[in-house]
Formats: sequence, structure tokens, C-alpha cells
Amino acid sequence: MENTNNTYSMKQQEEITKIKKKYVPQQADKMEILRNLDKSAKQPGRTTAITIGIISSLFLGGGMALIMEWQNFMALGLILGLIGLIGMLITYPIYNSMTKEQRKKLAPQIIQLTNELKK
Repeated sequence: MENTNNTYSMKQQEEITKIKKKYVPQQADKMEILRNLDKSAKQPGRTTAITIGIISSLFLGGGMALIMEWQNFMALGLILGLIGLIGMLITYPIYNSMTKEQRKKLAPQIIQLTNELKK
């Protein structure tokens, strides 16, 4: 199956091109960089909000379990439940504030890239 005359079919040419792309260093496109910067502005707030939300829901669930199953621990269950509810209530404001802060940090880079792309 060796091709001796160095002419390859279209399908083989496409395969050659795909293989070559794997080994040629990729230059980042400015639009791709802009998208990645925009995503990175949201990421720290999102991660923190998800973590706080999960921990808060565990506190709320633990408090509910103490209240429902063990009547002797009702006060502790109420405290845990309230901690969980408060944690859930502050999750979204924390996300917003962290995202705004990160956007302020990234604003000069994003503005510069958008100005370059608009030219």
C-alpha cells in the first residue's frame, strides 16, 4: 500500500494536515484569548460560591436531621440550620463581589484586546 509517485488522495491530504496540526505550535488567536480572559473573570467567584453552597447545604441538612431525629439536639439543629441558611443567602453576593473584583483586575487587558480586534 505504499504510494510511490508521491500523490495522495484528498482524504490522505486531510489526514496529513490533521497530523501536522498536532505537532506545529499553536498561536493563540486574540479572540480566543479574549474569551478565556472573560471566563477567568467568573471562575474564582463561581468556585467559591459552589464551595460555600455545598458546605451550607450540608449544615442545613445536618440541622434538619438533628431536629427531626433527635429531639434532645433541637437547639443544636436550629443553630446548624440557621448557619446553613445564612451561608446559602450570602453565596450569590459573594459571587457577585468576587466577579466584579476580578473584572476590575482584568479590565485593562480586555479593553486593550477589544480595541485591537475592532481595528
